[in-house]
Amino acid sequence: MLGEYRIEGRRAADISASVERAVGAGRLAPGELLPPMRELAVELGVNPNTVAAAYRTLRDRGVIETAGRRGSRVRERPASTPRELIRVEAPEGVRDVSTGNPDPALLPPLGEALAAAAGRARRDPVLYGTPAVDTDLERMAREMFARDGVPDGPMTVTSGALDGIERVLAAHLRPGDAVAVEDPGWGSLLDLVPALGLRVVPVGVDDDGPLPEDTERALRQGARALIVTARAQNPTGAAVGEARARALRAVLARHPQVLLVEDDHGHGIVDLPLHPLAGGTDHWVFVRSVAKAYGPDLRLAVLTGDAVTVDRVRGRQRLGHGWVSHVLQDAVLHLWRSGTVDTAAVAGAYGRRRDALVRALRERGVEAHGRSGMNVWLPVPDETGAVARLLHAGWAVAPGARFRVASRPAVRLTVSTLAMEEIGTVADAVAAATVAMSVGRYD
Repeated sequence: MLGEYRIEGRRAADISASVERAVGAGRLAPGELLPPMRELAVELGVNPNTVAAAYRTLRDRGVIETAGRRGSRVRERPASTPRELIRVEAPEGVRDVSTGNPDPALLPPLGEALAAAAGRARRDPVLYGTPAVDTDLERMAREMFARDGVPDGPMTVTSGALDGIERVLAAHLRPGDAVAVEDPGWGSLLDLVPALGLRVVPVGVDDDGPLPEDTERALRQGARALIVTARAQNPTGAAVGEARARALRAVLARHPQVLLVEDDHGHGIVDLPLHPLAGGTDHWVFVRSVAKAYGPDLRLAVLTGDAVTVDRVRGRQRLGHGWVSHVLQDAVLHLWRSGTVDTAAVAGAYGRRRDALVRALRERGVEAHGRSGMNVWLPVPDETGAVARLLHAGWAVAPGARFRVASRPAVRLTVSTLAMEEIGTVADAVAAATVAMSVGRYD
């Protein structure tokens, strides 16, 4: 059943750790069946309840799944095998359009902002007991939220969007709870949810964001939270439009107990208007990171939401790292105040490349998607074959498996570093490596 691998341990924690180590090392493969609990208890010389507790821990951590009498097996995407490992290494001479990174040429220089922040730290050092959020940063973030129609609420700062989302989910949910997540969607989020012991419920996506009928189905099936990307959805480039926002608000109005999490990571690189869903449920958060517009190494996001949720997040922060560095907060504030990033110019630069690639692919009979942001999503009949053929042609693309749960095979291309004169070349390579698929949604 387990080949040469032998599960070890006398305590539940040791048994679960033995299985998790084997999964992480690849010695237990996805789909592999674990021994029945009583059988393993006899082999290890422990009480069956000890093995049952170990299996519960593994299930809650997203390592295994249980199916009653059919037994327990390693998940197809265990939380201990991150999706980031599903990637293509670009050998020398191959153009890498797989990374999902912003264009370094469009990121602002940080020297002046960091120097200003360091100067303020010298004049007024931040010590224990200082409020966690810089007053001026909070005021400016609130003004930006208000301009975009985000409801007023208390605010905090987290170490990026994923950190904020993790804290929000942990504040409300318990292992075994279901979370409705876009499919295809952000690979790191698809890793995070099972790592918290939560269950992923996939929601289909088209160019306007989550499909209302899929969202309704997921919530009726008991999903306790819904995570939506407002704009520049990774990997598809979807953006929630006005009509889609109305439809999703109507769905949420029928499920006010659901926790709503909105991620606006595209702020600063997208010129499409925001149509927030926030405020229609009892518990909600809206999180906005600075990574795409100002640089991934600025680990900072501003988060607002209902009073109960934000208070829980703040409380947990106080018991952990306490606060996000005020030097970083002051640097971001300086960047905002100085208008270092010209949103229209950055959005235009990404938009010209993205739109040109989508248009070139369609001219070659290849269906592609990319309404906003820096990525183009291309459904393909054979994902592995498409990745291999493109690599042979000199282009490294991201396998869609990094971003999918139940949706169709696809590949993702990032346009950030593409020059306009390269668009035709990459479109020719994609057309030669794939078969066109005419689909209006991504699942």
